[in-house]
Amino acid sequence: MKTKIWTINGRRMICNVVIVLMLVTISCMAFYGVNFVTSAKMYNGVYYSGDENSNKISLMINVYWGTEFIDEMLNILSQNDVKTTFFVGGTWAVRESEMLKKIHDCGHEIGNHGYYHKNQGKLSAEKNNEEILNTHNLVKELIGVEMNLFAPPSGSYNKKTVEVANELGYKTIMWTEGRDTIDWRDHDSNVIYERAIKNCKGGDFVLMHPTEATMNALDKIIKTLKSKGFELCPVSENLNGF
Repeated sequence: MKTKIWTINGRRMICNVVIVLMLVTISCMAFYGVNFVTSAKMYNGVYYSGDENSNKISLMINVYWGTEFIDEMLNILSQNDVKTTFFVGGTWAVRESEMLKKIHDCGHEIGNHGYYHKNQGKLSAEKNNEEILNTHNLVKELIGVEMNLFAPPSGSYNKKTVEVANELGYKTIMWTEGRDTIDWRDHDSNVIYERAIKNCKGGDFVLMHPTEATMNALDKIIKTLKSKGFELCPVSENLNGF
């Protein structure tokens, strides 16, 4: 009888220990910003991918310069029936308001890339707010879009950046590890192509810019990803539900 009671108590003790360990694990995941509710990769409040269980991949095109290549990139996207996300800088939008409107009219998503392309990670909360909010208000005035995705220039951010973005109704977006084409530095279409497609997986955010080499690689990138069974979509669609 005593043995039976001990067995029951022992099982209860083990169950309690397991429950405590699970709670501790969940608390640690929340503390360190690991998104355990969804299948998106999120660390410290920043998204590095969309739904990893899907077949969706997003091309992130960050724009502060390179306007001369955007028309052809839009043609390539249209010919392949692909919609994507253009993260635009405020100073660029002022200079190139007609191109901004054209990108939007072509059905592409518009995201926020800060006003002056500053190193957001070194800015105060006030200055982070200015960079994001001024760009938000400008784009809203020009094309009537309420943006809600923010890609920090050069991938630089700090805790204040993320907090301010959240307060302004934004998700902070980074590229997926290994998916930076580094096309601003390396002007080789083959290199850009390989960086965009190598070991690709569902949920990936692929970072690129409007450069001539990227323009020349874009059609091949799209066709290769599609041939692998991936659907190319805007970032918000990749994050759908998160």
